Amino acid sequence: MTMPLDARSDDDDAALLARYARGDAAAARALTVRLVPRAHAQAFRMLGDAAEAEDVAQEAMVRLWRVAPDWRAGEAQVTTWLYRVVSNLCTDRLRKRPRSGVALDDFAEPMDPAPGAEDKMQDDARRDALRGAMAELPERQRLALSLRHFDGASNPEIAETLGVSVEAVESLTARAKRALAQALKGRAAALGYKG
Repeated sequence: MTMPLDARSDDDDAALLARYARGDAAAARALTVRLVPRAHAQAFRMLGDAAEAEDVAQEAMVRLWRVAPDWRAGEAQVTTWLYRVVSNLCTDRLRKRPRSGVALDDFAEPMDPAPGAEDKMQDDARRDALRGAMAELPERQRLALSLRHFDGASNPEIAETLGVSVEAVESLTARAKRALAQALKGRAAALGYKG
């Protein structure tokens, strides 16, 4: 029994993109399965809106398909390129929004039937507090922190995505963590944390 292309670990993103550029539909499916969830997750974290995140992920993939014939393997990782495109698309959307602040109630959480109502409310309050605090961070700090801690990107990958040095990434993430700690200071008891 053969393994589906999207499940094969020996096919890296650049190889799949090259195959797509030569007309391989299975390679396109494999890249879509791998990359769309990542693009959507990053866009959702930046925008806080699932529909907008879906639009951004779709636009980012369309742009990837357009550059596929000219892709030069080894210059950048496909995921790094995609993160940068998603970031730019989200930034464009955020700039068009009115600057009236972000209401915590604007972010709907998916329903999870497993935890009890009290646990879910506590988890929601924690997520809302974190999203609200992250929304107040400067854009580069928010993106660096998001890529590092939610997408698992390495500091060199983040540096390439943001067009800065690794040291700048370390500084951005450290400042972002300090700002989050300050923003959430004094709310530990209200958010259900002991100590």
